[in-house]
Amino acid sequence: MIALIAAVAENGAIGYQNRLLYWLPNDLKRFKALTSGHTIIMGRRTFESLPKGALPNRRNIVLTRNTSFSAPDTETFASLEDALAACRSDEEVYIIGGASVYAEAMPFADRLCITHVQDTPAQADAFFPEIDSKEWRVENIEKHGTDERHAFPYLFADYSRLTSTLNIDH
Repeated sequence: MIALIAAVAENGAIGYQNRLLYWLPNDLKRFKALTSGHTIIMGRRTFESLPKGALPNRRNIVLTRNTSFSAPDTETFASLEDALAACRSDEEVYIIGGASVYAEAMPFADRLCITHVQDTPAQADAFFPEIDSKEWRVENIEKHGTDERHAFPYLFADYSRLTSTLNIDH
């Protein structure tokens, strides 16, 4: 199973200057609950944006063309296809960013785990690919309003693919 996981604004924005746009504690808890014990794949810039490096209790895979890049508790691959080929067919793999990795991984994904943030940020330079309703079906939605820890309403949406994915032995 290959899933893309992201918090996405109404205009598709996911980041600005290599940072997340929103601090949503419930989204971070959901991210941890879904990805713990599984494999996460990210681009190098996304990895470098993590405050403490590799995320614990996960297999951390970093995509980079820089052959001298290394970081503790990570594996590196030059391409998404090489990284996916190194994963077992029964492994749960979560793509966690950035924008170009999401775009490249979208054809391979079986699921999308999206936090839809009901806001449009003033500034953004990274965007999630369009979710085509002809290819994806919403399986579950959980709505949340604002509170003392969440400045914007948001909803958790889980999507499953309607059509077959590209075959790469997964």
